[in-house]
Parts: sequence; structure tokens; C-alpha cells
Amino acid sequence: MTEFDPVRIGIVSVSDRASSGAYEDKGLPALKQWLGAALQNPTEFVERLIPDEQDLISQALIDLVEAGCALILTTGGTGPALRDVTPEATLAVAHKIMPGFGEQMRRISLEFVPTAILSRQVAVIRERCLIINLPGQPRSIQETLEGLKNAEGQSVVPGIFAAVPYCIDLIGGAYLETHPEVCKAFRPKSAVRPPRS
Repeated sequence: MTEFDPVRIGIVSVSDRASSGAYEDKGLPALKQWLGAALQNPTEFVERLIPDEQDLISQALIDLVEAGCALILTTGGTGPALRDVTPEATLAVAHKIMPGFGEQMRRISLEFVPTAILSRQVAVIRERCLIINLPGQPRSIQETLEGLKNAEGQSVVPGIFAAVPYCIDLIGGAYLETHPEVCKAFRPKSAVRPPRS
């Protein structure tokens, strides 16, 4: 049996109402479901469900980086409403900004709704960890990660996750491998490693 090395991933759902128990959080289950289907690596999830408070979000991201997460995905709090502060909290802990991820997420969402231009998702690097803000709805999470496919299952608009493993390679993080039928990771041939036997 061959396998890839285990990886630790932080998943953060930002919501005043869900964190207070006013309604059931759907962001964390959606992230776990998609990542569980997409990754070949054994994955340990470190979860956080927190309110829309900038300082709390920033501290959670710092804590997850220090806990050894190679990747952190957040959901919620990226719109223009007064309480939406996830991008500000994320930028506050950034060592580098990766604008292409947000640009591609908005491109995908614009295939469905004109209000996608109101989304403010950002992606950043802190130390050896990639942090990405995702939309709040489970379906939008899947669409932005996986991309859009035609009736034959061929990619029409690439999802952002295709670029995630190589980005993490470049910053010295864990080696992630995906199931191609869900999302084929792109790497130059020189960067591809065989599975551990």
C-alpha cells in the first residue's frame, strides 16, 4: 500500500450566530467533507468556530500556524457588512499576500451571481502556512475549491485548490496530493514526488 504523508489543516468558520449556538454551523462540515474527498493525505483537522471579531480571528489564525497547520481555510465574514472582518483579520497576520486566489474565487462566483464582486476573500502566507478565505455557503465553497466542470466532467473554470499544493511546496510546507477526479493538483514535472511506499 502506498500513501502520502499526514497533514494538519486548520478550518475556521466565522459567524456570530453559529458561534453563539443560534444556528448550526455548516461551514466546518462542508470544508471537512470536501477536503476529505479531495486529499489523498491522511488529514488531521484543527477546527475553530468563532464570532466576527477581528482580534479573535487573527489570534486563531496565528494559533493554527503555530500548531503546525500547512493550510488554513476560513469561511464566512468576507462580505461588505459592518461585522464582516475576516479579510482584515487575515491581512493583519500576513507575511505575503497572494491576490490571485481571491481574483479566481470571484471569477468563479461571477458565473452564478453578479454580487460576487462584493466578496472580499483574500489569501496570504504566514511562515510556512497558506491561509485562504472562502465564501460562506457550502455550495460556493465547493465551487471555488473545485472549479466548474462541463457535463462530461472536464474543467471549464479551474478551481483555486489546483494551485494550493504547489504553493505549499514553494513555501516549504507539507506535500499535498489530491484525487484527480475531484481536483487535479498542478505541479511542474520536476516538483512531482512519488507516493511513499
